[in-house]
Amino acid sequence: MTTFHVEPGWVAEHVAVAAGVALYSARTAGPADRTLLVVHGGPDWDGSYLRDPLDRLAPAHRVVVPDLRGCGRSTTGLPPGACTPDAVVGDLVTLVDVLGGGPVDVLGFSWGGLIAQRLADAAPDRVRRLVLASTSVLPVDEAQFGDWPERTRRRAAEAAVWADPARAGPALARAAALAGAPANVWRAEALPGWLDRLAAVRFSGDWLAAWRATGALPSPRLPDPVARLAATGTPVLLLHGRQDMVFPAALAEEAAARLPDARSVLVEEAGHMAHVDQPEPWLAAVREFLG
Repeated sequence: MTTFHVEPGWVAEHVAVAAGVALYSARTAGPADRTLLVVHGGPDWDGSYLRDPLDRLAPAHRVVVPDLRGCGRSTTGLPPGACTPDAVVGDLVTLVDVLGGGPVDVLGFSWGGLIAQRLADAAPDRVRRLVLASTSVLPVDEAQFGDWPERTRRRAAEAAVWADPARAGPALARAAALAGAPANVWRAEALPGWLDRLAAVRFSGDWLAAWRATGALPSPRLPDPVARLAATGTPVLLLHGRQDMVFPAALAEEAAARLPDARSVLVEEAGHMAHVDQPEPWLAAVREFLG
């Protein structure tokens, strides 16, 4: 396993997690028994957009940010049947074992939050605390956003990209992310920095290709998620931007009220990328929850 430097404060390595699959895993310094495993969204993104501000948790915590299978610098070019939520969860369990067996704290962001819930359900002995950031435990319905003209206006450009039949693969993932930037970041002054961060993301197309090849991908959402998460006994933080246009903020509060050991924090003046809009209060909530 070769270790190499990524950027100041981070090193990375490729970790074999399954036959023919290795995860590119970036990590900070920090104690192994205070590991925070970060599960990125997308899914055809990498994990680099979440390193800041989480790197500020070091050296009190070891922050580990892998690129999931089919993503970023991890193994790509996978067959459609290899891109499933269960396969990703299996990879992450193996990664935790390589890191020392856990338990670890887990932060799942957006689509990665749905994977993180599956990880806690499948391997509760390996998950100490669970941060669900800009995601949802409960099912999402467009009607839950109500009449929100600003959301309609900001999301229109991304919808047009997805509807363009000429786009495919990593180019489609990148174009959609760029077009969706004004919807994902609420504060206009945070948008230039977010666009700079997107420029460094290594987009892929394995998951999109799998979806198009099969017509549907298995849902990452847990069945009966409140009961399943409650059964794990895992403390949960639901961390959300008040102006999130992907997952309604009200669902974070509702889920926290229904889970036995959960709390919600809504970050004001923050969208889906709440860690970009308001990094200080967002990180403070994570730090307080992890203890």
